[in-house]
Amino acid sequence: MRVFVTGATGFVGSAVVRELIDAGHQVLGLARSDAGAKSLGTAGARERPFGLFGGVEQRWPAVHRLDAAHLYRLALEKGAAGARYHGIAEEGLPFRDIAEVIDRRLNMPVVAKSREEAANHFGWFAAFAGMDLPASSQRSRKLLGWEPNQPGLIADLENGRYFENQANRVSA
Repeated sequence: MRVFVTGATGFVGSAVVRELIDAGHQVLGLARSDAGAKSLGTAGARERPFGLFGGVEQRWPAVHRLDAAHLYRLALEKGAAGARYHGIAEEGLPFRDIAEVIDRRLNMPVVAKSREEAANHFGWFAAFAGMDLPASSQRSRKLLGWEPNQPGLIADLENGRYFENQANRVSA
C-alpha cells in the first residue's frame, strides 16, 4: 500500500515509517529539512512533491500556535460548557500560496494535478488537500474577546522560523 506520513522524521513518525517499510508498504514522507529528506531516503521512503489540484482554488484557514493557545485559555476561563469556538486568524488563505512558500523554503516542487491524478498520487490525503475550507472566528472573537496578534501563516513560513524549529526537532 502507498502511505503518506506527516511528521515522518519525528520521534513517532520515524518509527511508523520503519514499521510500514518493513511490512512492505511504499512510504511517502513529508520532511521539513534537507537532513530530514536524507533520513527518509536512508530509511527507504520517498519525499513527495507538493501537489495542487489544477483549476481549483482551495482556501485553508490558519492560526498561529500561540494565538490558538491563548484562545484555549480564554475558552476555558470564559467559555460556556459544551460551546464550540473557532480559532482562526486568517479565514481563507489560498492553498497555492501556502504551497509556493513551502516550495521556496524547502525546494519541494509544486505540481498541478487533476482530481484523478491527485487521488492516485496522494491517496486519502487528496480529499483533504482538495477541500475549500474558508471559516470564521467572529463568534469566538465576540464571545471571548479573542484577537490574534501573531504573524500570519505566509509571513511566518517566509520568515523561516517554523522550518528552523522543525529542523531542530528532527535532529534532536
